Amino acid sequence: MRLRNIPEAKDIVENSPFVIQQPCRLRGSWKDVWHNDKPIHLEVGMGKGRFLMEMSLRHSENNYLGMELYDSVLLRAIQRRQAMEAESENLFFLCTDARMLPEIFAEDEIQKIYLNFSDPWPKARHAKRRLTSRQFLERYRQILSPDGTVEFRTDNLDLFEFSLQEVRETGWTLLGYTYDLHGEKEWGPDEIMTEYEEKFSAQGNPIYQLTARP
Repeated sequence: MRLRNIPEAKDIVENSPFVIQQPCRLRGSWKDVWHNDKPIHLEVGMGKGRFLMEMSLRHSENNYLGMELYDSVLLRAIQRRQAMEAESENLFFLCTDARMLPEIFAEDEIQKIYLNFSDPWPKARHAKRRLTSRQFLERYRQILSPDGTVEFRTDNLDLFEFSLQEVRETGWTLLGYTYDLHGEKEWGPDEIMTEYEEKFSAQGNPIYQLTARP
């Protein structure tokens, strides 16, 4: 899907109090952002931010960071954040490329990584761009705590099969996976879906999920 360019997006992102600027300067000292020792959870490719904002409101025991590459997309998350009725002091955004993760975070700084409906990059020559490729799994390994995990959801079966294979072939521990997330367990009101997930699953389509750790 082609992204629509929004001329004012860059300026808004660069001046938003919700966006951490020059994140590499905080490598090794991210807990200073919140002045506490709570675990840090990171969503890579957060889109418009619904999932992460709900997580931050429901789980004050954690700190949350949302990473998005495109400022025109992050703009929508900023607008949604501004419109929130409840204050969420444990949530900030980053506008940067996920390939920069090891330069932004030090070893053991991140407790959990969420990958929700990532771009499948279907062409074989683009496999290394997939957020569950072995190249990205190595980046996650460098920043996760010893018991840290990656949670991945998708509606794309080919991407899910690829992801399972990459996890197994790179020596990660597969903690669990399902080919029908919403069908295999009762989906209660406290569960959080992305906007895309809610729409797609309402049509009766399966959602695939895996959880793994290095």
